[in-house]
Amino acid sequence: MNDLATMVHVRYMVDDVDAAVGFYTTHLGFTVRSNAAPAFADVVRGNLRLLLSGPASSAGRPMPDGERPAPGGWNRIHLLVDDLAGEVDRLRAAGATFRNDVVSGPGGQQILLQDPAGNVVELFQPAA
Repeated sequence: MNDLATMVHVRYMVDDVDAAVGFYTTHLGFTVRSNAAPAFADVVRGNLRLLLSGPASSAGRPMPDGERPAPGGWNRIHLLVDDLAGEVDRLRAAGATFRNDVVSGPGGQQILLQDPAGNVVELFQPAA
């Protein structure tokens, strides 16, 4: 297991911790580091530790003004892939949801995949 001090840590708020764990491990190659569902789990891929915090987690507690942390924003993790078209086909066949179609630019191609809570994962294939 990777040393926590050398990992990149990203927190996503999710509606359903078990559904999020299933999504990231089944479709995107993450492994479970710990699981305290329904409150929290963390999954890892390489040096990325993704903290999945449900409504029952301490990260899901309301702010002093009453606003509650919620999933589905535009910040995202960025995963490199070798074959974007193949990944999109594979994920669509598995029922995954995308926010857009493939976009091409000078640096490569990308698409925005949504996890079960609506959080965004950018799949990116660098230009050759």
